[in-house]
Amino acid sequence: AVAQVELENVLEQSIETLSKGFKRRVGLAQAIVHDPKVLILDEPTDGLDPNQKHQVRQLIQSLAHDKIVIISTHILEEVSAVCTRAVVIAQGKLLADGTPLELESRSRYHQAVTLVAEEPLDVAALAALPGVLAVEDNEREHSLSVLAKPGEVIFAQVNALIVQRGWRVKELNVERGRLDEVFRRLTRGEVV
Repeated sequence: AVAQVELENVLEQSIETLSKGFKRRVGLAQAIVHDPKVLILDEPTDGLDPNQKHQVRQLIQSLAHDKIVIISTHILEEVSAVCTRAVVIAQGKLLADGTPLELESRSRYHQAVTLVAEEPLDVAALAALPGVLAVEDNEREHSLSVLAKPGEVIFAQVNALIVQRGWRVKELNVERGRLDEVFRRLTRGEVV
């Protein structure tokens, strides 16, 4: 367990003297020392720096090869990073169950095309494209999100319009969907 969570360098120190990251690792070592078949972790990367998060995520993925690992978290980036299945529960009720990709596909941003341009773009022309539900203008970030109607894929149309109009676009991305948005809508009782 010490080797798995890389505690060799602090093995002789008392727990009170350890950083939050090392304290978190001690807790993980305690949880896996008896080689359980099922491991339940509550916010396993909370408060860790990016390197520590990466190490803990790798550990969780390696443990998942021969154990059931259940993670309780409000940090939704953890779900995409390490989970093969996600369950949303609120007020004791199961609201959603699926892979992270399946839940992301329930987002209104699924297949949305986000673009950042060097100049203002013709929002009306984007909104008029077939398959487009709406266009959100994020003036603070100088970007637009072109939302697709459910089941539509609009990237080719948006890209063709960019080329046709000669717009200078710095970034162009297709979104998989946003878990945080799906979570918020589900827990508010909205149909997603």
